[in-house]
Amino acid sequence: MSSPPGSVQADQATPGAPSTRFATLFDAIAANVAQVVHGKMEPIELAIMCLLAEGHLLIEDVPGVGKTSLAKALAASIDCAWKRVQFTPDLLPADLVGVSIYQRSNEQFRFQPGPLFANIVLADEINRASPKTQSALLEAMEERQITVDGATRSLAPPFMVIATQNPVDQEGTYRLPESQLDRFLLRIALGYPGRAAEMSILDGRGAIESLPKLTAVVSTSEVMSMVDNVRAVFLADALKNYLVDIADASRRHPAIELGLSPRATLQLSAAARAHAAARGRNYATPDDVKTMAVPALSHRLLLRTDRGARLDPNDAIGEILAEVPVPTTR
Repeated sequence: MSSPPGSVQADQATPGAPSTRFATLFDAIAANVAQVVHGKMEPIELAIMCLLAEGHLLIEDVPGVGKTSLAKALAASIDCAWKRVQFTPDLLPADLVGVSIYQRSNEQFRFQPGPLFANIVLADEINRASPKTQSALLEAMEERQITVDGATRSLAPPFMVIATQNPVDQEGTYRLPESQLDRFLLRIALGYPGRAAEMSILDGRGAIESLPKLTAVVSTSEVMSMVDNVRAVFLADALKNYLVDIADASRRHPAIELGLSPRATLQLSAAARAHAAARGRNYATPDDVKTMAVPALSHRLLLRTDRGARLDPNDAIGEILAEVPVPTTR
């Protein structure tokens, strides 16, 4: 695919340290998204890291703080196919994966692909759809493929689901099942903007004005080159042991009913690699793991409800990190 106008050409992906081109492309995406989402550089960078770690992103916050704007701005920054689906209580699985349509002209069925056949899928207000519909995402998110009418169809890379979610105590929402939460690499929140950011929003009309002006700054081939850089980031055996120790500690924590799965360990390692690459290194450190631990792990924990005051998932992750010894040798 040719690069979109104004994009930065990526050099050939080479094993080892992320090149200066990686940093240039990363900064270009972040700056482009920041034109829409003001004063939220940390969530923006986490969203980009999630894409480059080949994961899926869950943005959870109260209405009106820019969840959908962040998702749309990231998708618009890449020259790729992307679809938006507004999740509602009457949404059906076939509305996501597609359906086979009978054609009388040739007396055959023709498959009409659903919106999941895109590089980036925006699942807006995902917890307003029924669990049956939400389950249609499971195969696509985990295996990058969709099975309909006995036929399995692969999804072209890169493939990313960006889901927005209102707090579960909002009216008309369903709690996401643990099996689906575990498939999201990161869960982030935007929070309210700072005073200066909100003033800049008032100067225009927010995302209504800025989103249509966004143009793609990277191509899918450039994104896949960046993904290769992230895959090449080195994890020392001591750091792998650290990841396993964190998972093991979560399974023994007295306030946690369901600890971290092996998938969680694998995805935390991918998140740590992406953070290291974004900081210009070809090796991950314990600090990368600690930085990514809360957004990568807190939504996967099932906490006990019979222990009086309920522990916050973020605090539980903090207790686990404080308990597990940090490796000091490479």
